[in-house]
Amino acid sequence: MLTLWLLLWNFACTPSVLADEPGTNGAPVFGELSREEVRTAIQNAIAPLQQGSARSADERKCFTCHNQALPVMALTEIAKRGFPVDQENLRRQLQHTWDHLAKGKVDYQAGKGQGGQVMTAGYAMWTLDAGDWKADETTAAVTHYFIEYQKEMSQWSASNQRLPSQGSSFTTTYVALRAFSHYGTDEQTDRIKARRDIAAKWILETEPHDAEDRVFQLRTLPYIEAGSDVVQKSVDALLSRQRADGGWSQTDEMSSDAYATATVLTALQETGGLSGDHPAIVSGCRYLIHSQLADGTWHVVTRAKPIQVFYESGFPHGKDQFISITATGWATLALAATLPTSGAE
Repeated sequence: MLTLWLLLWNFACTPSVLADEPGTNGAPVFGELSREEVRTAIQNAIAPLQQGSARSADERKCFTCHNQALPVMALTEIAKRGFPVDQENLRRQLQHTWDHLAKGKVDYQAGKGQGGQVMTAGYAMWTLDAGDWKADETTAAVTHYFIEYQKEMSQWSASNQRLPSQGSSFTTTYVALRAFSHYGTDEQTDRIKARRDIAAKWILETEPHDAEDRVFQLRTLPYIEAGSDVVQKSVDALLSRQRADGGWSQTDEMSSDAYATATVLTALQETGGLSGDHPAIVSGCRYLIHSQLADGTWHVVTRAKPIQVFYESGFPHGKDQFISITATGWATLALAATLPTSGAE
């Protein structure tokens, strides 16, 4: 049922991306967005994403959402579209991710988890799934942990506030539900359903407050089998907040940036069913292409208080590098979604 639901909403993107009308909420669409310039932007992002993930794995034994998850997701998606990526580095990042979870397997089986709790474990499971990692005893231990952890609550909450990417209960709830769907075991089915049903009520009744909330509320909807009217309402809420520059902002008080814009674009395309030639997608992608730097990255200023000792990951932008590599991964995913997969030309 879930697979069919996703297929119905995940429409194929069109080969060319053209626009000659204003965006849904009056935001301008900046002319034609050609496949060539989309591919050039993606190509330019590959080297910094690969370097940032490789260097981070050298520097830290632990998995990170910013330097493993988003680079792996982005690189695996663009590989499906014919871009050359370092497959050995991808395999290394997946093994690095699994090793981190495997070290905590006993604690996961006890319902305790690891540092970073649901956010770290959920993004790690998402990373493994992006790399087609097969279910095993370690992934089963993590889904068991999601079942048991915070059972007194309707949703899963973040263990720390490192905005924008860590702190939203919609995000933590999404990664837990996603892990259930992709790695839950037959033995866990009834317990997963019980937690999913409780979470569904919270998701549908809780008002989102910022872009992160709205993006991941939309992303959760297929996993609770929400109706198409609920999905459309969530899509409309995101479309209504597109800025005149084509981008989106993390909060209503902030300016547009690549992180907010790219997370919205990917959600609208992957879950909302918007095609690559939708005016809002075109203008959002144009914003990303215009804001990409010469080194192939997108720079987003951090607003998170550091909780770990800073280290250089090989990605540019100094103290802003972790949110910036996250944004660069999302931007690459958003642009890639406008292109057909290899063989679909």
